[in-house]
Amino acid sequence: MAFGTSGASGGVPEPGPRGEDGGPRGWRAATREALYGPHGFYRRPEGPAGHFRTSVHASPLFAGAVARLLERVDAALGRPGRLDLVDMGAGRGELIAGVLDALPASVAARTRAYGVEIAGRPEGLDPRIEWRATPPQGVTGLLFANEWLDNVPVEVAEVDGAGVPRLVLVGADGTERLGGPVTGADADWLARWWPLPAEPGLRAEIGLPRDTAWAAAVASVSRGLAVAVDYAHTADTRPPFGTLTAFRAGHETRPVPDGSCDITAHVALDACAAAGTRDGRTPAEGGRVLRQREVLRGLGVTGGRPPLSLATSDPAAYVRALANAGEAAELTAEAGLGDFGWLIQPLGITDPLPG
Repeated sequence: MAFGTSGASGGVPEPGPRGEDGGPRGWRAATREALYGPHGFYRRPEGPAGHFRTSVHASPLFAGAVARLLERVDAALGRPGRLDLVDMGAGRGELIAGVLDALPASVAARTRAYGVEIAGRPEGLDPRIEWRATPPQGVTGLLFANEWLDNVPVEVAEVDGAGVPRLVLVGADGTERLGGPVTGADADWLARWWPLPAEPGLRAEIGLPRDTAWAAAVASVSRGLAVAVDYAHTADTRPPFGTLTAFRAGHETRPVPDGSCDITAHVALDACAAAGTRDGRTPAEGGRVLRQREVLRGLGVTGGRPPLSLATSDPAAYVRALANAGEAAELTAEAGLGDFGWLIQPLGITDPLPG
């Protein structure tokens, strides 16, 4: 899922529509237009579900777990008269609608729901959901960003033959070449979060725009919890050649910035966590990164198989329980959705998640 936050330029001048010289441009500008431009991928009518499977699409158990998390946030807040739920990069509203349906009626009645997405409001969306292009301010409740940050466009750097990190430029057909050296705030970010050894061909995605986007999202929360769920890595697991890729019609494909595919890269969630703590309201230890399997198990998504005795006593219940077990197993699987990172940032409340 995605929302077209552009973030900061990271010290690199913004190119024109086709680059300042009419040729290739940085991956950040190319991705922004390919995903969010007038004919971009996220403007297409089929939406994200037509091309890739997220935890939201895998099972309603995911929305149920988020609903239970919202209930914990509600309790930590002292059950205020109004409880906010913000879904960043809401896609077609599948998650936020599912969370509302999974809430107890007494909690749902106090919940103000916001879907934040660059695309227009989906037809038939639950009328309780307010659809916005930007998040509301002064949120008291839960801000939840599922697979949002991986679609905030970033620059790509590659080490040249002299050991110097340079920006990677790309044409509309996906052909790449090296541009100028990485400088300014982008260079500072690389040095702090993803230092590249002087070995030709090593690559990194410069996550500064994601840090900026996440910090802005966290700043919209007055009290409550901000959560980002995404493909992720931290300083001890940075991939040597980056993670830039694309998806089309359910299959991974070569990234080409022509609007035909989803262009994505894993998120440096540790850098985002640090960016979200700079306003002084959240202690540094308040931002932590967990694995999805840990979080979902703590929220009751266990994947345990039902007892065989249930097949005899209540066959229909056994079939339902078996289906739920399979879906839970997918959501928590090793080398799959269970490996997703959850960035947890409480603001003015105790951390409502276990562990």
